[in-house]
Amino acid sequence: MASKTSICIVGSGNWGSAIAKIVGKNAANLPNFEDRVTMYVYEEMIDGKKLTEIINTTHENVKYLPGHKLPPNVVAVPDIVEAAANADILIFVVPHQFIRNFCGSLLGKIKPTAVAISLIKGFDKAEGGGIDLISHIITRHLKIPCSVLMGANIANEVAEGNFCETTIGCKEIKYAPIFRDAFQDDNFRVVVVDDVDAVEVCGALKNIVATGAGFIDGLGLGDNTKAAVIRLGLMEMIRFVEIFYPGSKLSTFFESCGVADLITTCYGGRNRKCAAAFVTSGKTIAELEKEMLNGQKLQGPPAAEEVNYMLKNKKMEEKFPLFTAIHRICIGELKPKDMIDCIRNHPEHMSESLAKL
Repeated sequence: MASKTSICIVGSGNWGSAIAKIVGKNAANLPNFEDRVTMYVYEEMIDGKKLTEIINTTHENVKYLPGHKLPPNVVAVPDIVEAAANADILIFVVPHQFIRNFCGSLLGKIKPTAVAISLIKGFDKAEGGGIDLISHIITRHLKIPCSVLMGANIANEVAEGNFCETTIGCKEIKYAPIFRDAFQDDNFRVVVVDDVDAVEVCGALKNIVATGAGFIDGLGLGDNTKAAVIRLGLMEMIRFVEIFYPGSKLSTFFESCGVADLITTCYGGRNRKCAAAFVTSGKTIAELEKEMLNGQKLQGPPAAEEVNYMLKNKKMEEKFPLFTAIHRICIGELKPKDMIDCIRNHPEHMSESLAKL
């Protein structure tokens, strides 16, 4: 690391802009960081003006985080290579579907000593019928270590300065203090663990469960039923990690990235909201995403598709009936009301559950 650490935020959506408020303030106030924080912004025209120019003159992302001022040392840059060129820390916070393209643009154009941290909650499909973790893609393509940050962190609440916790998964302990310094403030408290894969998997899988919780809300079935979905979803999350990422720790599920994020997302957030509207409106997921999210992307339905891609190839769909049913509802193979049969007949409720006694 350089004597003063330079930071680039790759992404400027709702969550990226919210985290820029904290990171920008910390960079300005702490002596171990360069004051200037670059933020890669996909250029758009807003009322005849470039979004980057609006951000750099008004210090507000009027499209994705209106009503919140960004620190003046956060500088919007429309060219990703220019934004990242001098960075010691690259904070990735973009829709997961685009990560390979971004890595392709940055390969050979960043400091070889740079490190990355992913705030991206999602998977990508891998060859051979599996899934790829975003942090693994970044490490593999850019040849740099990549940590992850996941937690019960609804972007607008973080931007408001409401108290919350988050979890950083970091394998190399030497990077933990600088990540903590970059992200932590009085109302955004950081816990660092070394169980990186489990932290990241929690961040992706909870969006699938939140989609199921939204279906329950849309059906008007109440909090008792939604609590069952949350519990069964947590069980499937733990089982998924045990099978596909062995060696992870059960304690990780009790950090902010686990049960806290799961509960928060099942009661708030875009995946729950759009899934409820999917039931009540009769519109497709794609239509609702376009109508309700102002250019943002849902994470639950694509994560459900990517997980199902792997489960189907490995003939393991029956081990994850909730994940499977949510995916099939999203693509129209099942009706939302079929969620009830799924949770009623879930293996956790069948006679083999007596084996736990």
